[in-house]
Amino acid sequence: MPEQTRQSWDFGRFFDTLNYFDAIPIISSLQTMFFGSPPPPPPQLQANIIFDFRQPTEQMRELWGALDDVVMGGVSQSGAQLQSEGLAFTGYVSTANSGGFASVRTRNFEPPLDLSAYSGIELRVKGDGQRYKFFLRDGAGWDTVAYAYSFDTANGGWVTVRIPFADMKAVQRARVVQRSPINTGRIYSLQIMLSKFEYDRQLNPHFQAGPFQLLVESVKVY
Repeated sequence: MPEQTRQSWDFGRFFDTLNYFDAIPIISSLQTMFFGSPPPPPPQLQANIIFDFRQPTEQMRELWGALDDVVMGGVSQSGAQLQSEGLAFTGYVSTANSGGFASVRTRNFEPPLDLSAYSGIELRVKGDGQRYKFFLRDGAGWDTVAYAYSFDTANGGWVTVRIPFADMKAVQRARVVQRSPINTGRIYSLQIMLSKFEYDRQLNPHFQAGPFQLLVESVKVY
């Protein structure tokens, strides 16, 4: 049965998402002023590991949050839960209301990560056969240009994904833009997404609307 094109939009979740990622400057400033709630410190590289989700910490829980198409009027919904095997990125992605993406993203690192001594990112993941995207940002703004890399998953099987920094595409809202190569000396955030779009309005060939699951064991550099 075709999915409805319009569904009720959740303004509360929209507001909570922007607030979590400090995208509403005046609210973020007031919270810091009155409640002393600065973002958690960035991860510290140990043996080339940025995140080993099999060893969960409170810092990980405070850094990662859902960022779905509710910010553009959509109704997709996801979340991230730390489990014994890793970070479970799960939810339901819907194309209603012209939406079609769900993601988890870190809050901005302050100070940013310096990954300039490395060639790329290595993910260890177990997926559902769909194609996902991984993003890095070298700017601190909420909606700055991101650098993206698409990767396929094996349904129910573990795969290691190597993402060379040199192969990441500069994008803004799935549109490829002309920018300098990513500045790996100042990485402000990481993001993992399931989207109906590939790049420049082309469709993701392995996308299916509905429930999804991606288990992330670790994020490393090489």
